[in-house]
Amino acid sequence: MSVRSGESNNLFAKFADDTTVVGLINHNNESNYREEVSQLAEWCRDNNLSLNVQKTKEIVVDFRRASTQHPPLTINGDAVERVSSTKFLGVHLTEDLSWSCNTASLAGKAQQRLYFLRKL
Repeated sequence: MSVRSGESNNLFAKFADDTTVVGLINHNNESNYREEVSQLAEWCRDNNLSLNVQKTKEIVVDFRRASTQHPPLTINGDAVERVSSTKFLGVHLTEDLSWSCNTASLAGKAQQRLYFLRKL
């Protein structure tokens, strides 16, 4: 059996041993998103899988002029850390969806590799 999203506004993206929950929150109603995360935690528990809350991150992308403060997400009673940027499958994502963080990271890697090539 595989874990699947029951809501059309939510998506589970799985890669190797990582699972990402992407949720679209409409009209400030976070209940479906929070329920999906709760069901994922329950599914992990039922299938003897550990969900490491310390490695779990939440990023909120909100383009509204008057963004609302969202209560912290909890998994098994532990609060999930909210971050302004994170790395997903090698791509740096920020809460404003700008490319500056990702571009800076790629430029740094390129500069490092060019340095090593010059040393050859």
